[in-house]
Amino acid sequence: MSILKQYETAFDSGDKAALDALIHDDCKFYPHVGGAVMTKPDIMAFAGTGAVRTEAHRILFENDEVGVHHSIAHFANGSTSEAVLAFYEFQDGKIIRVETGATPLSDDYKVIGQ
Repeated sequence: MSILKQYETAFDSGDKAALDALIHDDCKFYPHVGGAVMTKPDIMAFAGTGAVRTEAHRILFENDEVGVHHSIAHFANGSTSEAVLAFYEFQDGKIIRVETGATPLSDDYKVIGQ
């Protein structure tokens, strides 16, 4: 199974043991909002909290070095849903860097194929 598929499954289910095995200890996550840089402990603390629910996952590209993933994110705080594009870099078979970009969606959006 691809690294991104494993990550998607572990994040959505809140499987912290699987996430710990997939995320490099030196991982840096550059989210599209806030100008913050998150580290592995930040990502681990966020996973499984229910703060975000994702759907319509698509792995657009993945090899041993990088991956590109698209999904729809819904936030528990009631903010607008977003279409999220994420770029991943891998090292030693683990995620070492993540950078996201997002587009807010209207309340009447439809996921293609649903």
